[in-house]
Formats: sequence, C-alpha cells, structure tokens
Amino acid sequence: MSEKIEELRQVRIQKLKKLKEQGVDPYPVETGRTHEIAKAVADFDKLSQQQKQIILTGRVRSIRTHGKLTFGNIEDGTGTIQILLREDVLGEKAFKEFSELLDIGDFIEATGTLALSKTNEKTLETQSYKLIAKSILPIPQQFFGLKDLETRLRKRYLDLIANPETRELFRKKALFWQATRDFMVKQGFLEVWNPVLENIPGGADAEPFITHHNALNRDFYLRISLELPLKRLLVGGYEKVFEIGRLFRNEGIDREHLQEYDDMEFYWAYADHKDGMKLSEKLFKQIVKKVTGGMETEYEGHKINWGAKWAKIDYFKAFQDATGLDIAKADVAKLEAKAKEIGADAKPGMGKGRLIDAIYKKTVRSKLIQPCFLVGHPVETTPLAKRDPKDPKKVLRFQILAGGTELCNAFAELNDPLDQRSRFEEQMKLRQAGDKEAQMMDEDFVEALEYGMPPAVGFGMSERVFAVLMNKSLRETVIFPPMRED
Repeated sequence: MSEKIEELRQVRIQKLKKLKEQGVDPYPVETGRTHEIAKAVADFDKLSQQQKQIILTGRVRSIRTHGKLTFGNIEDGTGTIQILLREDVLGEKAFKEFSELLDIGDFIEATGTLALSKTNEKTLETQSYKLIAKSILPIPQQFFGLKDLETRLRKRYLDLIANPETRELFRKKALFWQATRDFMVKQGFLEVWNPVLENIPGGADAEPFITHHNALNRDFYLRISLELPLKRLLVGGYEKVFEIGRLFRNEGIDREHLQEYDDMEFYWAYADHKDGMKLSEKLFKQIVKKVTGGMETEYEGHKINWGAKWAKIDYFKAFQDATGLDIAKADVAKLEAKAKEIGADAKPGMGKGRLIDAIYKKTVRSKLIQPCFLVGHPVETTPLAKRDPKDPKKVLRFQILAGGTELCNAFAELNDPLDQRSRFEEQMKLRQAGDKEAQMMDEDFVEALEYGMPPAVGFGMSERVFAVLMNKSLRETVIFPPMRED
C-alpha cells in the first residue's frame, strides 16, 4: 500500500471514530430500502407525480457541494441515480456531516421524493440519509479506465466497482449456464451431482490434483472429468443425464486453459453420435442467441456466424492435407519427426495418439474458424469412444470447433468392457513411460460396464465456449482466477 493511500486510509479511520463518538453506527444490521434504483427510475413518472417518499440505498460514486446544495450519485446493483441534499431540508448539522464525514465509496440509505433537476436529470430529493457502511480504503482513481489485465484480475472487486461492463460480463455468464440448464431439462435430461473427490481420476487426459481426506485417512483425486460417474448412471438405468460442475486439471495456464473451471457433460442412452451432433448444434445456437441476442460474434478478429450451416471436417483428411502424413500409416518415429519439424508441443514417450493430437493442434485446429464438426478421430486419441465399424482405425467422435479452438468433445460411448480394459491397459503403459496425463485403469468402471451399459452418446463442453462468445481469454471470464504471487 502506497504512503498516499495509507494517509487517506487514516483520514477515513478518523472520520469513522467521529461518527462513533456521535452515536452513529457505521455498519448497521438493517436497511429500509423500498425500491431498487432501476425500479425507481423505471417508475419515475408515477412516483414523482405521487410525490411518494421512497428509500434508496447504494454506494456513493460522486459528491459535489455547491454552497448549501450537495449533489451526488449513488449506485446499487441495478443502476445509478442522482441525489440532492439541501441544507434547509436536512438541517445544518446533517448537511455538514455529509460532506465532512462521508466519502466516495461509502454506502448510504437516502430517503426522499423523486423529481427532475434543473438539467432534467432524474433525482432523489433527499429528506434524510443514513450511513450503512463506511469505506476505509478509497478506490484508487488510477483504477478507473485501467487496462492492465493482471491488476484487474488480482483486484477483481475494484474492477467490478470501476467497470460496469465487467459486472455485465458475469451476468451474461450466469445466463450462459442457465440457458444450458434450461435446454437440457427441456430435452428431458435429468440433472445430477456427482462427487468432486474420486478414487481414480478418469474421462480425460490430464494430470490430477491430489488431496488428503483426514477422516478416511486416505488420498483422493480432484475430478478431471464428469464422464465416468455419469456413465455408471446409464448402467444403473437412467437414460438421459447431465451435470454442470467444477473440474480440476493440474496443467498450464494459457488463453484457453485454467486448472479450475466449470464444465457440462450429458450422456444419452440409445442415441448415437449423429443424434448428439443434432442436439449439440441446437444447444449451441440457443446459447448464442440467449447470451448475445444474435447469431454472429467476433473472436480474435474473426467474424463467426453461428446461424449458418455447419460443415463436417474429416480428421484424417484434414491432417493429411496439413501435414502430408497418412495417420493410418504413420508410425511414432514419423510423427515425432513431424512434431519436431513444425515445433509442436511433443515430449518423449507420448505415444502415437498424443503425438497426433499435438501435431493436429499445431496445423489443423487454428484454420477452423467457422462453426464446424470435426469427425472421424484416430482411435489412439480417444480411449473411451466406440470404434467406427466401417473403419476400426477411427472412432465415432465429433468435436465442435470455431475461432480455431475446440468447444466440445463428444462420441459414441465405448460399452464393450473387454475393449475398454484393453485401452486402459495401453494408457497405463504410457503412464509407466512417464506420461502423467495418460488415463489410469479404473477397475470399478470396467466392472460396471460388465453389467451392461446401453449404446449411448456422450458430450462435454466447458466455459471456454462462453469465453469465445465474449471474445476474451478464459481467465478474463472467471471472477477470481488463480494468480501467481506478487
């Protein structure tokens, strides 16, 4: 804290002491608010004609004293309004205390009637006021209009105070998840809630966080996916289930990745990947319309038309066009050489599937700007998906891409317990070779499959979709993202 800020803080503490000495409770329990500011403004004509006394509350955003008149603005969570205080109405003592003991940033309760000012501004002519929360630290003036992202994320509460567009961003994010939930429920899916702590982390290629459970005296993993518990529910007899929940992946931070984020997955028995594609396109288009009000958005300089017909892109063909390699024929050595050639993020011992994915992300993904379905992924990249009966080298999987990034992952779920065990065993070999993100053997899940799981399609999307719609990095769309220490 700078010396100047500390000086201002001490001045406010002295004001706080004076208020208490005068018998004022600077942090009362109750307020008598009768109207939200937005409601008072909306009903201004009616309330002003009736000269009905109302009580508004909010944070003081400005104070302007002109002789025996003081103008100010207060703001609650719905809007702002001008207030007018007159010495002849309040009395000399109360009028003087407002300008001398109250500060910008304090919360007050103002009682009065609505009227237009001489400049035709909707105003609350204040007959009395009450302090309901004294601020000790002043909002730094330099924070207003601040563009430095790191500072805004570290002091998000100041960002919210200073920037109405930031508050609007998180209102839209709530609408994003509500639109998702409403769509799924309307389609007949049951919302469920599964444990965050898992015996075996599964359903994705990611390094998990580990935590210790004191009561049970054992370690658990924070879940990296919602998939396996939801598929167990299909075994148990549910046909359409979904969950919106928090995931944790101990990986790097970049524009599209965080270690902690919200995700939605659904599983639909007796449906296939084609049914999933139809449903997910409807879901996306409803979300876009609800959140943005239209069907066109912008992301990193690209105009994206969500309402147009979505193309289908074959993974094998797109990969070969971009790299010259036929996935079906390329061995690990060739893939490692190509990864090195193009500077893909590839590490020794990754295995064929992870190498293919690293090369694809470097060459193919960034070119897929308009909404499309990427289909026909190599079996090595998707250990939980069903093979394509027409081509066992592929799986019945699709991803939705737009703006050069992946927005959903979905596939016809593998329900052959022997095939599933075999693929888990292959993943375990990768773990033993040093791949911390390879999936673990989950004996309980394999056992569940042995009791029988119906054919099903599974789908997953994260809040990355919202970030793309808002044309922001994922960190910017999280209220309090994890940050490095100062």
